[in-house]
Amino acid sequence: QVQLVESGGGLVQAGGSLRLSCAASGIIFSINAMGWYRQAPGKQRELVAAITSGGSTNYADSVKGRFTISRDNAKNTVYLQMNSLKPEDTAVYFCAADPAWVRVGVAGTPGYWGQGTQVTVSS
Repeated sequence: QVQLVESGGGLVQAGGSLRLSCAASGIIFSINAMGWYRQAPGKQRELVAAITSGGSTNYADSVKGRFTISRDNAKNTVYLQMNSLKPEDTAVYFCAADPAWVRVGVAGTPGYWGQGTQVTVSS
């Protein structure tokens, strides 16, 4: 089993920045892919960004150039630096992890989810 614990959410004004962190624990040697998804009220959960243990990344078009995903393999932690935040970025952000890249980076079916952290961007 793998446990994922997110932190760093909060309330920020439009144009501001936040940094999310997700620490993994448990049987983590099997984890290749980690990423972030978000779900706004009344909408489906969507991929924000994903990263492999080797550093390959994938981003949603809506966040390219504003968000940066990174990973510290020694600390088993993935980060999401969010800049130039917009009200439409308001959502619950979930950390995700899986041995298979496609399940995190493409299909949206990771084996492990965090509990979620709220990000609210005011206009």
